[in-house]
Amino acid sequence: MDSSTLNLHPSFSLFLTVILTLMAVSCANSNLFAEYIGAQGLGVKFSDVPINSDVEFHFICSFAIDYSVATTPPTPTNGEFGIFWDTENLSPDAVFAIKQDNSNVKVAVSLGGATVNGADVYFSATSVDSWVSNAVSSLTTIIQEYNLDGIDIDYEKFSDENDTDTFTECIGQLITILKANGVISFASIAPFADPPVQSMYQALWQRYSSVIDYVNFQFYGYDDQTTVDQYVEYFDEQVSNYPGGNILASFMTENTAGQISADTGLSACEELKSQDKLFGIFIWSADDSLQEGFTYEIQSQALLAS
Repeated sequence: MDSSTLNLHPSFSLFLTVILTLMAVSCANSNLFAEYIGAQGLGVKFSDVPINSDVEFHFICSFAIDYSVATTPPTPTNGEFGIFWDTENLSPDAVFAIKQDNSNVKVAVSLGGATVNGADVYFSATSVDSWVSNAVSSLTTIIQEYNLDGIDIDYEKFSDENDTDTFTECIGQLITILKANGVISFASIAPFADPPVQSMYQALWQRYSSVIDYVNFQFYGYDDQTTVDQYVEYFDEQVSNYPGGNILASFMTENTAGQISADTGLSACEELKSQDKLFGIFIWSADDSLQEGFTYEIQSQALLAS
């Protein structure tokens, strides 16, 4: 049959248009730069980090955690979040000042993380309804006090690795309600290539992708033998795992044995941009970069702005 004379059913044509649009969104260059900050208590300030006025810049305060440190070891609180980032240097006044001085800056908070006071952080909910109620209340208070713009989801361990439904509904409903209430304007998720983690986040994506703006995939979790070409392959794999998502490339500036170097990560970002796939870059973390003068932040933002 001659494809030029093929008549497609209107509903299929609409479906095809949507798919092509989503593919274009997830594969287009953009200028979003994000950086996690405050998790390591090294005294880094927002004002220490170079900010290129030609990028959209997101600071991500790390972390707010629904754990209590009043017990030893720390224990989960079923959605009642507290602040665990460096509040002395990253205070509400500091948030106000950096946003006042830089119109292209937004500030978010990341939820969860890997550890709290040396103990593993697990996503643990007594029930969907109670966790969501507690989380909405406690996070609204934090977000409004600090004049934050968004949230990032970075749970890395789960009390029940087989219960994707509870995680999906808790996080999906949380984001939906915070957006509907006008508390946040954007949300991101931060999965990495671990089967239990991927199963949680892909289940969340399948049901609630419409309220998730960015996928801050932790590509630096791959090993230090990863080449630039392999990095691009991993990136393409995540594009298919989170269809239609705005996938950010990433690397870490801490020299950690066994993980992708910052040089490899930056080179991979350059290659992704040449293929029109670089929606944005995020770096873990400003705390580490403070020690080396933010070289990679400067280069990454210049790449995004070019």
